[in-house]
Amino acid sequence: MAWSAEKLSKLRETFSDADGGMLHTSEFRRIADKIFQDGGRRPAPYVGVPTLLDAPHRSVGSDQLDISDLDVALFGAPMDLGVTNRTGARFGPRALRAIERIGPYNDALHCAPVFEMAVADIGDVPFRSRFSLQQSHEDIEAFVSKIIDENVMPLAVGGDHSVSHPILKAVGAAEPVGMVHFDAHCDTGGAYEGEKFHHGGPFRNAVLDGVLDPERCIQIGIRGAAKYIWEFSEMSGMTVIDAADISEAALPEITQTALDVIGDGPTYLTFDVDCLDPAFAPGTGTPEVGGLTTREVLRIIRGLKGANVVGGDVVEVAPSYDATTNTAQCGAQILFEILSLMQFSPFRSEKPGRKA
Repeated sequence: MAWSAEKLSKLRETFSDADGGMLHTSEFRRIADKIFQDGGRRPAPYVGVPTLLDAPHRSVGSDQLDISDLDVALFGAPMDLGVTNRTGARFGPRALRAIERIGPYNDALHCAPVFEMAVADIGDVPFRSRFSLQQSHEDIEAFVSKIIDENVMPLAVGGDHSVSHPILKAVGAAEPVGMVHFDAHCDTGGAYEGEKFHHGGPFRNAVLDGVLDPERCIQIGIRGAAKYIWEFSEMSGMTVIDAADISEAALPEITQTALDVIGDGPTYLTFDVDCLDPAFAPGTGTPEVGGLTTREVLRIIRGLKGANVVGGDVVEVAPSYDATTNTAQCGAQILFEILSLMQFSPFRSEKPGRKA
């Protein structure tokens, strides 16, 4: 039936006096009812105190966090004492907080995680010293242990990738977890110049500490001239997907491989922004040409819906090397995608008194 005055009349009847929050599709109305206020009002993305993903800010104490009502605690770990190349990832949390208008709706997973879960930005890890790598890792582990004690999922923004090791020590304290790891580098190297807790070795350390199950780990996007120093990954039983083997056609198989590797056990998702090609994310300490596109990364992460994600992080955003803020934009979007996965995690569904 061709366009007609009758069709126009019906559209006018339905939409002429409707505000932006008056939606008629049931799925979209479900989201709009949580976000829009009377008169089509919703929070402006550029006002107020910036937080991670515009989540509510929760001020917490140093001894008792008092966050048991949360599903997910967002926090920063602004520490880059473990880098082997360019510093600057300590500014990552601040850079991601400054990115406006991420979400609130995930169009692929059909959810609005900040509005459909109990989520808060609880600030940054309270570091005792800006100079000690060992103390910083101790502080991160202690902070995340308090989150775990509250039965809340931790979702961190680094900082360099060494922060994942102390987080995993807390997350995997009761039982070793599996891991989906996006990166240009395996980060399973040994000690460099007398230091083994640098950002190139957190997952070797986590496996040897008994908090990470290597046979339930998959590393995606690996490439670069340093590949020869990561034999620990394959010798320990990790699954390694080279960036060169990733194509649009291969994405469904890679996603299924990830799901098969992690199974239904508790899983940590860590995303180093240098997994992306420098064309998309130049603001990082160890960029590697030949990386993934943002579209490829989103396809894989979104395909993990239903995985038992119990924690995660986004690391290595170093904004001073990016004049466009693209890297922080990508990092914030990936943070949102991980948060969205957490909405469907069996860990959350099993939490007593969870927010519907």
